Amino acid sequence: MIPPILYEDGEALVIDKPAGLPVDRPRKGGASLEDHLERLKLGFQRPPVAVHRLDTDTSGCLLLARNPKALARFNRAFEERLVGKTYLAILAGRPPGTSGTIALALAKISSAEKGWRMIAAKKGKPAVSHWELVEELGPHSLIRFRPETGRTHQLRVHALKGLGAPLLGDPVYGAGPAQGARRTMLHAESLTVARPGKTAIEARAPLPADFVAFGANDG
Repeated sequence: MIPPILYEDGEALVIDKPAGLPVDRPRKGGASLEDHLERLKLGFQRPPVAVHRLDTDTSGCLLLARNPKALARFNRAFEERLVGKTYLAILAGRPPGTSGTIALALAKISSAEKGWRMIAAKKGKPAVSHWELVEELGPHSLIRFRPETGRTHQLRVHALKGLGAPLLGDPVYGAGPAQGARRTMLHAESLTVARPGKTAIEARAPLPADFVAFGANDG
């Protein structure tokens, strides 16, 4: 079964990527988004191409381009920050307040023991995330992030270092799988792409079942 389609026109598809499905084929093999691209042609000659990436664990809005010109245009839109995105995340704790902005530059490090990860570093690449508390979920919190930049693992590191608690279930920056959280609890809620002279692409992905199980409401 192909992932649900949230938006479709002659240039673009936005799908609701399920958690656990990698965008790129894993080196060790296994299922990936590539397995669905032929069926996502939907009558077009070319299979669509993913414009950006979501972590394997992350569910929600993923933009696909349906032709090379559209791919180039959407890549440029990302570079020029014409793409609006919101994410919902369950924080393993409570944030310091109800809203704010996190500006922490990020750099990549690696070690033989732990592999690679991103860290907050003054000499790293600039990364900015706006956030608001949506609701408290017992000892946890539902947070809406609006990232200005799109660095690797940005929201996961900003949650840990900027809000003082990791995303629930995060195996790299937190304690890993928790009761009821078999993955990093991050969901790409909405995606908007401005298109000069054309209607903007707008898509919204419904809350996944594991968020609802924690009592989350994206209201």
